[in-house]
Amino acid sequence: MRPALPLAFALIAALASPALAAPICSGTFGLDPEIFSEAEINDFNFDLLRGRGVDVTRTEMWGGCIRAFVRQADGREAMEFYDPMTLRRVE
Repeated sequence: MRPALPLAFALIAALASPALAAPICSGTFGLDPEIFSEAEINDFNFDLLRGRGVDVTRTEMWGGCIRAFVRQADGREAMEFYDPMTLRRVE
C-alpha cells in the first residue's frame, strides 16, 4: 500500500501542473473579433505594446492573453504574456 502513495502524489502533481503554469488574463481584447480579423487584433496589440516601450517582434491572442515575442537586451527573443485590458505582464 505504501508504494502507491508516492505514485498518487505524482499523478496529482502532474495533472495540476498545466493549470498552474498557464497565465491568467481577462480574455477581453480591445477590438471585437466579430468585426476585426485576428491579424488586425494582433497588429493593434503589437502597436499598443510598442507604444508602452516593449520591444515586440510579433503578437498573437493566446488563451485570453496577448502572447508577445519580445527582443531582449542581448538580442535574443523571449515569449511574454500580457493582460489585454491592462497591458500588464503576467507570469
